[in-house]
Amino acid sequence: MKYGIYYAYWEKEWGGQFVPYVEKCRRLGFDILEVACGAFHLEEDSFFRELRQAASDNGILLTGGYGPRPEHNLASADEAAVERAFAFYADMFRKMELAGIDRIGGALYSYWPVDFSKPMDKPGDRERSVRRMGRLADMAADRGITLCMEALNRFEGYMINDAAECVSYVRQVDRPNVKVMLDTFHMNIEEDSLLEAVRTAGSLLGHFHVGEANRRCPGPGGRFSWAEIGSVLREVDYSGFVVLEPFVVMGGQVGRDVSLWRDLSGGAGPEQLDQAAADSVAYLRRVMGA
Repeated sequence: MKYGIYYAYWEKEWGGQFVPYVEKCRRLGFDILEVACGAFHLEEDSFFRELRQAASDNGILLTGGYGPRPEHNLASADEAAVERAFAFYADMFRKMELAGIDRIGGALYSYWPVDFSKPMDKPGDRERSVRRMGRLADMAADRGITLCMEALNRFEGYMINDAAECVSYVRQVDRPNVKVMLDTFHMNIEEDSLLEAVRTAGSLLGHFHVGEANRRCPGPGGRFSWAEIGSVLREVDYSGFVVLEPFVVMGGQVGRDVSLWRDLSGGAGPEQLDQAAADSVAYLRRVMGA
């Protein structure tokens, strides 16, 4: 397995300049930097070529994440809006290819975070989403990109809440580049057993996010047994990416979207945040890869 971290650990807004985080990830002991793809439409091609070169120079792999905005909801009943979403994704996939990003995860089947004040039709939304995901997957395959469907907890999404729903959705789409994505934060809310959820995903597991139950960096003082999680990942022959997605600093759109209303960093400055990330990835390598 290879280990990474989501750039938003250090940021309060989505998007921005990712290149400085490439060298930082290498220095802190990571293999992977995960970046947000939702603002790719605002950037010129040179932005992605520079990112690719920085990753190559530092021996870092790049992955992408996107919580689709409502206007990119593939489950929408608004056909015209969905066609605009396909155009948005076509541009995103082209730029991902330029940057050397070969996978993207998130609630790509719907939108995030869900506005629960609006009416929803889960069966109808799912049928529309599955049908359109096949088309999106074919577009992504043309660029060598894998799409990872993230199971989200009930407070952030409604269509796919656990591993079983995610597996069912992925099987119904039936494309080789559409995979299951699990995240220990969401699993802790929805699953009876984190270990059984990984077994349920099995060979369909394409991406794995990790964080403590409160979204701090994984470590020996948390509630999860990372050694057991690592063992079951090896049991299902998962040799893919394990990406830390901690959120500990309040503020900005990032803080609002993940509902972070208190400082979980302990007042940490940049150096302390870096050290916590470095300690966490060293710990996970030791206990998950044993």
